[in-house]
Amino acid sequence: MDLITVLQDGLLSDVDTAPRTFLGRIQKAKGKHQDLTMRGDKFMSTSTGTQLTLTYAPAATALNKNALRTKNILGIVLFNSQLTSGIGTDQNSGIIKTPLTIYGADICEIWSTTQPVIPGHYLDIRYRRSATLTLGSITLAITTPIDDGENINPPPIQSCAQEAYQQIFNLLQEIGHIHLLRVWNFLPDINGATHGLEHYRQFNIGRQGSFIAHDRLSEESSIPAASAVGTSSTNLVVHFLAGRDKSVALENPRQISAYRYPKKYGPCSPTFSRGGSLNLDQQHALFISGTASIVGHDTLHIDDVAAQTQESIRNISAVIDEANRVAGHHLHTLDTLNYRVYFRNIADLTIIQAELDRLIAPATKTLYIQADICRSELLVEIEATGGVVHS
Repeated sequence: MDLITVLQDGLLSDVDTAPRTFLGRIQKAKGKHQDLTMRGDKFMSTSTGTQLTLTYAPAATALNKNALRTKNILGIVLFNSQLTSGIGTDQNSGIIKTPLTIYGADICEIWSTTQPVIPGHYLDIRYRRSATLTLGSITLAITTPIDDGENINPPPIQSCAQEAYQQIFNLLQEIGHIHLLRVWNFLPDINGATHGLEHYRQFNIGRQGSFIAHDRLSEESSIPAASAVGTSSTNLVVHFLAGRDKSVALENPRQISAYRYPKKYGPCSPTFSRGGSLNLDQQHALFISGTASIVGHDTLHIDDVAAQTQESIRNISAVIDEANRVAGHHLHTLDTLNYRVYFRNIADLTIIQAELDRLIAPATKTLYIQADICRSELLVEIEATGGVVHS
């Protein structure tokens, strides 16, 4: 029996599966919240202690072997490759599919916990949760009626973003995992413009609208770490990690907080912190948001991918220093983190790899993924995770 068979009947559905369509306004969703934990609250509440683990495995291993202990798996994150290209038709595969292509070794991420995990779904969200942690995914299709042209208000991407976060916040409130810890956003044609506004800026309006509606901007220390990159898909895809325990938002003293950017970057600022520190029992997890060659709020080193890579690492190092300062201990270094590297142009990949090999210990796990970056002049964006990684 392979892992796909083992993970059927309730794990996270693939993000390409039958997403609902948005035609310029938030649609009311139909359906009920189905969470197997509703029939197992006593079981869930007896679990004590938790640990979050991120491991890596070849995608072939995750897809073809019954070697993984599925009862504790929050999710298996796959990237586009020749091996995974045909997986999208399996609604109950247990896979969180990222609509981006990975280069080099075909590796997947496996997020797990020490607690039993039970699946559920809420409207368009598929998720798995333990007593203290939830990993979920939502996909919404973005379609614009041809005859309405530029007159749609609000634009479909804005509506989609607001709906996605509205569903996430409603779910988290219902299951008691109210703290959003880490978010990965994947936007169609992120640098493109329709309805008179760049897609990323449309997304920021919708995202912030949901944060405000759910009173999640009143306390800046609870704003989650996040990334937002562009895809060639027509769907908005959001992956999220949430929990019962609150993380501490981290900022970078070299940068203006993203949620305080001036209006030149759009009507609404991006809603994310530069990182987040989470204390789970004796485990100190660190989530560093997508980080690029930005100092203050300005892009540096335009057209120089090597210098942009170096500047990104300087910013990540500054967030690590801030995390260690807040913790009161020297917990993290550049060499103890793992990385996702998003690069715009395939021709730049060898340059980026050479810089990172020079700046970071070779034993560090690094995934290279092609994507568009939130600013058209940015060539590379790097995110990092620490304190949860096991080789």
